Amino acid sequence: MKTQVAIIGAGPSGLLLGQLLHRQGIDNVIVERRSGEYVLSRIRAGVLEQGMVDLLREAGVDQRMDAEGLPHDGFELVFDNRRVRVALDELTGGSKVMVYGQTEVTRDLMEARAAAGATTLYEAENVQPHDLESDHPYLTFEHNGETVRLECDYIAGCDGYHGVSRQSIPQERIKEFEKVYPFGWLGMLSDTPPVSDELIYARHERGFSLCSMRSATRSRYYLQVPLDEKVEDWSDERFWEELKRRLPDEVAAKLVTGPSIEKSIAPLRSYVVEPMQYGRLFLVGDAAHIVPPTGAKGLNLAASDVNTLYRLMVKVYQEGRTDLIERYSQTCLKRIWKAERFSWWMTSMLHNFSDEEDFNSRMQLAELDYVTSSKAGLTTIAENYVGLPYEPLE
Repeated sequence: MKTQVAIIGAGPSGLLLGQLLHRQGIDNVIVERRSGEYVLSRIRAGVLEQGMVDLLREAGVDQRMDAEGLPHDGFELVFDNRRVRVALDELTGGSKVMVYGQTEVTRDLMEARAAAGATTLYEAENVQPHDLESDHPYLTFEHNGETVRLECDYIAGCDGYHGVSRQSIPQERIKEFEKVYPFGWLGMLSDTPPVSDELIYARHERGFSLCSMRSATRSRYYLQVPLDEKVEDWSDERFWEELKRRLPDEVAAKLVTGPSIEKSIAPLRSYVVEPMQYGRLFLVGDAAHIVPPTGAKGLNLAASDVNTLYRLMVKVYQEGRTDLIERYSQTCLKRIWKAERFSWWMTSMLHNFSDEEDFNSRMQLAELDYVTSSKAGLTTIAENYVGLPYEPLE
């Protein structure tokens, strides 16, 4: 097999890159080790930055998002018996976020790819990139019992933190930066109406909580828990009771409870690898970076990588600008580190790091009081939350 761009991973970043390239006449093949059903079963984030919304529209997959997604022009911060609304649109000159589940984004992209007749090979085993520093890289893998060689010009590694792409780069050629947090998020999905029309981020002496949603009838709630907690120890009743304790009384009184659809515990960490390219292999999304979910940046950062690589490939194939290839990593990392900073800051400010009242907890309250009492502080939060502008290829 031959193609121009081989994409490893059929998650939202791989599918979005493939769709954008296809619309520009750039041939691509996506290789995914899991089944399509498995990819769709993954429960993930659902807050889309303005830039990602615009990119999905450019990809031509905005019809259902615009019909069913929930535009949000603000969210709430709750702390020290106070509720402060961050008015995103007012503070940023009109930018908003869109609440639309990652599963739905993935479904839309899958359907668009199928309609376009573009090739996606699911359940491909033993995927391995080769000759990455040459002008003729290729992939080998097993599909339907046969060994396949896929020749290409470039490879996009969109296969996540545990994927083969980053592992194919010699260890001495990259540097890893990591911060592991001493807690996780217990998340629960339920077919209940959200407790609020907007997201609520709550700092409480018992731990952080987040009230989010996937639609007008499906809610997603999170609780900060110790890393040694087990999902099976959390009955639905225990989860709802603990959530109520961490929310203001007037919010807890409106909480509609019901059976859970899914529960899981996710550890929190920050991670970046530099550089994000090796020869003709480009790392995209979680293959190159992880953020704690507090700032709603994971999927959105992947989209910004896709935006950079997509525009780079268009320049290469339509204008012959191969000189831009070496700028991919530097361009992406400028925005990534800003998003890492915001996610680290939100996480540090809203979570309990000790069971005792201490210097750190007083600093958290002082920080929250300052940034929510200052228009400049609120603007900083809003600008980062809706998403900083994509870095241009220079």
